[in-house]
Amino acid sequence: MHCLKLGPAVTSLLPGPVLSIATLTRYPVSQIRFCQTAASSQEPPLIRVPRFLQKRAENVKQTRSKIKIPTVKPGKLLIQSKNPERNQSAAYTLGKFEEALLCSKGWKHKKSFGDYFTINNTKSVAPFVPEHEDGKLKTFEKLNICKELVGVLDRINISHPTTVQLQTIPKIMKGHNVLCAAETGSGKTLSYLLPIVHKLQAARHQEGEGRIRAVVMVPSRELAQQVAAVSRTLCAPFGFRTRTVGGGRGVGNILRVFRDSNMDILVATPGALVKALRRNCLTLSELRFLVLDEADTMFDPSFSQLLEDILQHTDISSGPKDTQGLQAKAQLLVVGATFPSGVGDVLSKVTDLGSVVVIKSKMLHFLMQHVKQTFLKIRGEEKVLELNRALKMLQEEKKEGSVLVFCNKSSTVNWLGYTLEELGISHVRLQGEMPATLRSGIFHSFQKGMVNVLVCTDIASRGLDTSRVSLVVNYDFPDSHTDYIHRAGRVGRAGGAKDGEVLSFVTHPWEVELVQKIELAARRRSCLPGMETGIHEPKPKEEEP
Repeated sequence: MHCLKLGPAVTSLLPGPVLSIATLTRYPVSQIRFCQTAASSQEPPLIRVPRFLQKRAENVKQTRSKIKIPTVKPGKLLIQSKNPERNQSAAYTLGKFEEALLCSKGWKHKKSFGDYFTINNTKSVAPFVPEHEDGKLKTFEKLNICKELVGVLDRINISHPTTVQLQTIPKIMKGHNVLCAAETGSGKTLSYLLPIVHKLQAARHQEGEGRIRAVVMVPSRELAQQVAAVSRTLCAPFGFRTRTVGGGRGVGNILRVFRDSNMDILVATPGALVKALRRNCLTLSELRFLVLDEADTMFDPSFSQLLEDILQHTDISSGPKDTQGLQAKAQLLVVGATFPSGVGDVLSKVTDLGSVVVIKSKMLHFLMQHVKQTFLKIRGEEKVLELNRALKMLQEEKKEGSVLVFCNKSSTVNWLGYTLEELGISHVRLQGEMPATLRSGIFHSFQKGMVNVLVCTDIASRGLDTSRVSLVVNYDFPDSHTDYIHRAGRVGRAGGAKDGEVLSFVTHPWEVELVQKIELAARRRSCLPGMETGIHEPKPKEEEP
C-alpha cells in the first residue's frame, strides 16, 4: 500500500496535515506526479508541487516582505513620536484600509512608560471662521437681526457671524425646531439667543411683558450664570429681564426667585426647574422657546427623566405654522458640541421628528486641527512632577493665558489641590461636591484672570467660556471620546488665546484603547468612532406575551 508524503511547500498551503482525495481531485492528474520507489524501500511516494502553487506561495512571501509606502514626506509633521519611524507627515493621509503603525502600540506594556507622541496643529485658524460672500465677510444685518441687537454686538466687538450662526439663525427665525451640533467654541450661544431676543421684541405688542417666554436649560450653575450674562447684555436695549435658578441652595431659594420678580427669559438647571414646576411656581403653557444647551449631557441618563418631565409640561410645536398667532406653541432648540445619543427616543414623545431641522458642522466629532495635542505615557506617581514641569515651562516661555487641569473625581481635585499648595502654585478648585456657596464665583474669578490655574472635574468642560485658556491638562485621562472632545475644546475657541495646547497623561491599560482610537482618527483625518450622527426613530417595543 502506497502512502502520500507532502513536501513543506504543499503542507503550508493546505488546511491540515493530511492530503485528502477531495483535495487531489481539484487538480488535473497531469499536474501531480508520483515518484514510486522499489517495493522493498520504506520511502513513501512524493508529490511534486504544481508550478502555479509554487508561484502563489512566492507571491505571498513577496507581498509580506514588500516595502511599505513611506508616511513621512518633506515638510511639517502631523504625528511626531519619540520613535521617528512612526512619524507621519502632514502631507500624508493614512488610507481607510491601510494598516497603521501607531505610536501608542504596545502602551499597555509596563516598558512603554516614558513614551509619548504629539498630534501637531496643521491649521492656524479655527474651522468656524465666518464665511465669505463675494470676497466680503457676511454681517448680522444679512440675517435680518434688528438694529438694536447689531449695535449691542458692535459694542462687544462682534461684527461677523460664525459659520454655525449663519446656518442656525435663519432656521430659528422661520420658526423651525432645530438641533444644532457644532464643535466647541463656534458661537452656539449667540446662535440661539440672538433670534430669541429678536422674536420676543417683534411680538412684544401682542404678548406683553413679565411672563416667561423662553427657558434655557443647562447642566450646571456656572453655565447658567454665563448664559444669563450674555442674555442680559442682549436684552438691555429692550428692558427684558433674565433670571437664573439652580440647585444646591434649597427649595427656599428657588421659591424666592419666582416670588421676587417677573422675568422674560429663565436660565435654569433641570433639577431646579422640576422642583419649581412641582410646586406650581411657574407654568410653561405660554412658553415660546425651550432651549436644551449642552444636549449630550441633557440626554444622559442622569438628566433624562428630569428632561422628560419638563417636556411633558411644554407644548412643543410640530412645525413653523404652530409658532404663529396668539395660540403659538414653543420652538424646541437643541444645541451641543457632540450629537446627543437617544435624542430620538425622547423627542418623539413631544414632537414630530421629521419637523426637526438638523444642523451639523463639517468638523463635528473631528479632532481640532488648530490645537496641538500631546499624549504622554507615565506612571501615576509621576503625574504631579510632569504637571509641575508643564506649568513652569508655561511661565518660562511667558505665554499668555490660563491653565485647566481636569480630574475624573472630586476627591482627586481636592488631593491635587493640596499638593499644588505645597508646591507653591496658586490655583482654585471646582468640583460638583462643593457647596453652592463655595462654588459661587470660583469660575468667574478664573475667567477674569484673578488666578491662572483651575483644577476641576468635567463640570467645567461643558459650554463654559474659556477664551483665556491656552493649556488643557488631562491629569486623569477622560472616560470617553465625548469627554475628550469637550475638554480639548476649552482651547482654540473663537476669539480666544492662540496656539492652544492639550497635554494628556496616560497611565492605565484601559486608557490606551481610547488613545489608539484618537491617534488612528488623526492619522486618517476622520471623525472619532462610535459617535451619533443623526436622529433615529425609536424602536417599537415588543409586546409581552
